[in-house]
Amino acid sequence: MSAIAADHVNNPRNRGPLERFTHLGLVGSPGEGAFVQIWLIEDAQEPRKITQAAYQTHGCIWSIACASVLVQLVIGRNVAQAQLIEPRDIELVLGGIPEGKGEYAEMSVKALRKAIGEL
Repeated sequence: MSAIAADHVNNPRNRGPLERFTHLGLVGSPGEGAFVQIWLIEDAQEPRKITQAAYQTHGCIWSIACASVLVQLVIGRNVAQAQLIEPRDIELVLGGIPEGKGEYAEMSVKALRKAIGEL
C-alpha cells in the first residue's frame, strides 16, 4: 500500500453525508454488501461547478481510499471535468490498487456519474 493510499485510509477526506446536497449518486445497496454513495453540492453562483463532495462507503479499506480520493478530485471542478475522471485516475493517485480491489474505484466513479447525471 502506498503512503498516499494509507493516508486516505487512516485520514479519510470528506466523509458524508452532506446535509444540503444538491445531487446524490449511489452504487450498491447500503446494508446489503459493498456500496458507494456520493453527495455533491453545486455552486449557486457558478453553476456546473462542484464546490463540495462527500462519500459514504462499505467494503474493505480500498473502498475508503478510492472514494476519499474521488471526492478530492472533484471538489472545485466543473461537471465537464468531473465526467472525465476514470477508475484508472483513482488508481494512479493511490499508487496502484491490489488485484481484485479495482471494483471500488469503478463503484466510486459510477456513483459520481449517477450524481452528475442529475446535474
